[in-house]
Amino acid sequence: MSPESPDTDTTAGAAHPAAPASSPGRSRPERPGPPEPAGGPAPAERPRLLRDASLSAVLAGFVAVVVSYSGPLVIVLSAASAGHLDTAQTSSWVWAISIGSGLTCIGLSLRTRMPVITAWSTPGAALLVTSLGAYSYAEAVGAFLITGAVITLIGLTGVFGWLMRQVPTAVVSAMLAGILFSFGTHVFTSLKTAPFIAGSVLVAYLLAKRLLPRYAVLIALAVGVVGSAATSRLHVHVDKIELARPVLTTPEFSVASLVGIAVPMILATLASQNAPGMAVLSASGYRPDDRLLIGTTGLASTALAPFGSHAINLAAITAAICTGPEAHHDPRRRYVAGVSCGAFYLLIGAFGSTLVAFFAGLPKELVAAIAGVALFGALAGGLTGAVKEEKDREAALITFLATASGVTLFGIGSAFWGLVFGVAAHLVLSGQWRRKSAAA
Repeated sequence: MSPESPDTDTTAGAAHPAAPASSPGRSRPERPGPPEPAGGPAPAERPRLLRDASLSAVLAGFVAVVVSYSGPLVIVLSAASAGHLDTAQTSSWVWAISIGSGLTCIGLSLRTRMPVITAWSTPGAALLVTSLGAYSYAEAVGAFLITGAVITLIGLTGVFGWLMRQVPTAVVSAMLAGILFSFGTHVFTSLKTAPFIAGSVLVAYLLAKRLLPRYAVLIALAVGVVGSAATSRLHVHVDKIELARPVLTTPEFSVASLVGIAVPMILATLASQNAPGMAVLSASGYRPDDRLLIGTTGLASTALAPFGSHAINLAAITAAICTGPEAHHDPRRRYVAGVSCGAFYLLIGAFGSTLVAFFAGLPKELVAAIAGVALFGALAGGLTGAVKEEKDREAALITFLATASGVTLFGIGSAFWGLVFGVAAHLVLSGQWRRKSAAA
């Protein structure tokens, strides 16, 4: 939950103090749309998106995109290289995941009035680095298609959301803090390799936070770019700009590709991406509709699979950038950050790999420092929620440590295992497992 206490809002999915999203097992109340003003809306009134827009929210969306294309995309390009994809197929893959992420960001953020941030499956792409070369590209596309269809089915049935609502609030907050922990420390580890860049970002952020808090991240980014240029670390080269050309591939299906790609992709996407993504929204005080969010991203994955999209899902790290107070002090206006993020996704997707070269030219220390300071608020909120209830602190601590460790078991990332270990600790320490066994 953000530090501010959001005003009552009747918009679907918006933050609401009377019914926190993170309350496990709580049913969703009816949420009618916002009431019309007396006499109807003023004829000259601006559209709601324009009224709610702010520079801080647009910047949050931009920073989220910078983080996405400066890090996770490298894994996608590595997977494409490992699978021996040609330039056209690789460009189509980048186009598909960018367009899918952009459309779902914009559509879901406008529909729910929440900052819904989507992205491509990073653990899924990591899986493909080692497995894509064992199958034909058409077989891989067939596996992508099945992955999207299964995730859509799981999302629309509500099973995934029901499981998430059984998790204690403290455990969810601790998982969020564990996910963001390394990003916070990267601000300081970057001081070793690029002290001037990382140091200027940190100092600029702190000063701006004191004087102009809404624009602290923007000022830190501007100072960091200037620092990178001054130290000759800014290597942005865009030789030509050309529109991406999506390549349609007819899918082929085989048992081997379904077992080797689809099954682990489904598990990794749901456990390592969608679960933390739902947790970020819940921890920020929103009431995410799992059927709508998971179902929509699953449909986008299915529709774009023939063009190379391996999986579109809820984001966690970049979502935290857009759901915290740095995006906007009013939680009801942070959805603009989701729309902004989607617009930048579409812009980059339209030009395929051309603009990817732009982000590749940014120093990694600059990206790490900006991501870190942008996530300070979300990290503080996660830590606060984790230790708020004394009875849940040990379970939350276990969740935090397991998640922050970065351990990967059976191809599934630490966020999922932090959730599993935390829930198990909660059941043991609270004695609920005994009561449930007796009731059975």
